[in-house]
Amino acid sequence: MPQAPATPKATRRRHDREIVALAVPAFGALVAEPLFVMVDSAIVGHLGTAQLAGLGIASALLVTAVSIFVFLAYATTAAVARRVGAGDLQAAIRQGMDGIWLALLLGAAVIATVLPTAPAVVELFGASETAAPYAITYLRISALGIPAMLVVLAATGVLRGLQDTKTPLYVAIAGFIANAVLNVGLVYGVGLGIAGSAWGTVIAQCGMAAAYLVVVVRGARRHGASLRPDAAGIRSSAQAGIPLLVRTLSLRAILMIATAVAARLGDADIAAHQIILSLWSLLAFALDAIAIAGQAIIGRYLGANDPEGARNVCRRMVQWGIAVGVLLGLLVVISRPVFLPLFTSDSMVTDAALPALLIVALSQPICGVVFVLDGVLMGAGDGPYLAWAMLVTLAVFIPAAFLVPALGGGLTALWAAMTLMMAVRMLTLWLRTRSGRWLVTGATR
Repeated sequence: MPQAPATPKATRRRHDREIVALAVPAFGALVAEPLFVMVDSAIVGHLGTAQLAGLGIASALLVTAVSIFVFLAYATTAAVARRVGAGDLQAAIRQGMDGIWLALLLGAAVIATVLPTAPAVVELFGASETAAPYAITYLRISALGIPAMLVVLAATGVLRGLQDTKTPLYVAIAGFIANAVLNVGLVYGVGLGIAGSAWGTVIAQCGMAAAYLVVVVRGARRHGASLRPDAAGIRSSAQAGIPLLVRTLSLRAILMIATAVAARLGDADIAAHQIILSLWSLLAFALDAIAIAGQAIIGRYLGANDPEGARNVCRRMVQWGIAVGVLLGLLVVISRPVFLPLFTSDSMVTDAALPALLIVALSQPICGVVFVLDGVLMGAGDGPYLAWAMLVTLAVFIPAAFLVPALGGGLTALWAAMTLMMAVRMLTLWLRTRSGRWLVTGATR
């Protein structure tokens, strides 16, 4: 007897379960990652101001370097999810292994670049004579962990593509705990100082990479997938990642320009900007978790030749993005009197931040739509469009941002320009999803 078609309400509930099952663990893993830097800062901070300043410079360089390669997670998620949807788990894991091998090659290249250039790079970032030696030490040791960090990104993409966001959460929690214990032991117990903090983080990162590799290798053996490097597959993974690299670099450029403009506005404004930017980044984790669910689910639907299912789940995730954005915006408004005193007691900084925070709060529903549609198009493997869309957004933002100080605007005007940037992103992404050109089905795009 044929089954009755699912009702719209039942379909929405099924989509909701899928989104929650993937997004909640993904959010936990996303939040756990920046805690590494916080733990290092808390431990090194007790060694002295120069050590903490050196850590600040080195960690900023490392975070930037690794964030550039986040396409290893995004591109791998989409490619693996498509093959999962097509029912070919062997090819899905084989695709994931190509991404992991690419991560190792890129990691080796970064080490070869960072070790000899560390002093010059630290000097370029304006480190003081007292902080520079600590920054160089931390940067050189931590660079040894970059291959592991990139393997973690690629392997995370494999598991997300396999619709598993719980394992990355467990690995992230274990890595955070190991990092904290190792840092305390090596910095104070063994007396290695800032070098101990770097070695502790490297060891924790290598442990995380090893845990991921155990899971992936077991899956490969279970489904008969080869573990050997494949030149064509690695080249294909790199080609898929190039547009996402352009997208990421454009976004990083926007954030750097915003900080540069805020610095021109004065000390109080740049201090307030850094506080607001940290909050904005935290809010982005919640929205990015939905985007990660979108990457995995959309890729699976398209791989299963179900464009209508992909369109329906896209619509539902947009509704989630708006709802979560509204909730986050309300939380920002309500928590303003409590949030700002955690960072500063300077009334000038507070006065600069308060109206800008309202702009951030009002923009959260827009951010929700942007993050979701960004994840949807990543899941569809629509990287070239995402690259061009971000370049257009960057072209709009640059004059808008530099007009702020030219016209005598303050931090509120700068964050209005940031909101304009997000609105442009939303428009470009909405136009693409409405066109339906992203709905390319099959095991590969």
